[in-house]
Amino acid sequence: MARESGAYEGASRRQPVREPAARTYARALPVVPVRARGLTIEGADGRRYLDCVSGGGTLALGHNHPVVLEAIRAVLDSGAPLHVMDLTTPVEDAFVTELLRTLPPELAGHARVRFCPTGTDPVASAVSLVRAATGRSRVITVADEPFPDGLFPRDGEAGQEPPAGLLLEPVRSEAGVFPAADALVRHLRARTAEQAVPLVVDETGTGVGRTGAYWAFEHSGVTPDVLILAKAIGGSLPLAAVVHHEDLGEPGEPGDSDGAGAAGRPASPPAGGPGASGTGAFRGNQLALAAGAATLAHVREHRLAEHAAALGGRMLTRLRALAAEFACLGDVRGRGLMAGIELTAPDGTPGTPGTAARLAAAVRRECLRRGLIVDVTGPGANVVRLLPPLIVTEEQMSAVLDRLADAVRAVDRHRPDGTAAIRAGHGPR
Repeated sequence: MARESGAYEGASRRQPVREPAARTYARALPVVPVRARGLTIEGADGRRYLDCVSGGGTLALGHNHPVVLEAIRAVLDSGAPLHVMDLTTPVEDAFVTELLRTLPPELAGHARVRFCPTGTDPVASAVSLVRAATGRSRVITVADEPFPDGLFPRDGEAGQEPPAGLLLEPVRSEAGVFPAADALVRHLRARTAEQAVPLVVDETGTGVGRTGAYWAFEHSGVTPDVLILAKAIGGSLPLAAVVHHEDLGEPGEPGDSDGAGAAGRPASPPAGGPGASGTGAFRGNQLALAAGAATLAHVREHRLAEHAAALGGRMLTRLRALAAEFACLGDVRGRGLMAGIELTAPDGTPGTPGTAARLAAAVRRECLRRGLIVDVTGPGANVVRLLPPLIVTEEQMSAVLDRLADAVRAVDRHRPDGTAAIRAGHGPR
């Protein structure tokens, strides 16, 4: 333990010198993890934390889940190549088979799966795909409600042509956890179908049970034409893919006679052509595919999406009760095991710029002192976000919410802006 404590001090001291200031997590969360299992992280200083960041949503099963470790060890022990671009392998075939098993039949029966490097590449690949398929260039991103119907010209109506695609996030998590209304999603699906506009759904942060359905688009009962997948599909390792209906097509490699790839996937397009953004080197890491297949199967077999819906509903109820108690807590938003609590100025108004962000940062610090790791998100950095893994128990969730409530009370007593504490419905104490 003394050796790990020394490592903690050394790593904490070296990090600001060695790594760029843009890396914000290490500054906001001064923890040097050495062990982890499930919801719990143990730091080099011996402290244990409940992790409600879950790698930004990548850890559907929490840290080091046995089925994930077993799948990784099986690949390592088999002698199989760890990386072969996206050539067909038994590991890749198993992943694609399991992935298609989780999709609605109307998409799974006509699906093509294209692996991509992670980051923004799957989005770029999906955009390139719909542009090539429609011959149009304008792609609309849904960011606001109500959605302006004028962007979809009706039959016989003069004006601009329909867009190449419509890009929708079922929950805009990084924007502050804003779920799209099911009625809006159904409306947009109807309008895109009328205009032959591909509906692209970005499930990067919402897929694999996070919102209480296996895929968040299922809440609204629609089926998209294109799915963007990342984060949780890799079972804690980097993996991204674009799934699309075969009708959208895709150009094949030069010399590929039929344009078809492994496991029902079309081959990648030539470099520089449509969709070329998805042709990076790291497209088919075998460890990520194995971990991902194990995660997809475990979530499906153990009905963890249903667990997320039930426990997430109780989490949101408690968070709203907490928000009713403190005026500095504003809107509580979320779906399943994805929740955001908006911080406001002391009197519940927007206040001066930065006030709410300072309060959110203070809540995160107080949570950390109590052994709870939470995230802060939103363009104003004023939304505390909870992303517990899907395997979180009722008892663990109760501990998470108790620690969060205690942290909010501490911030309410000692505000970072020096103002008096204000409870909802009461004056300064």
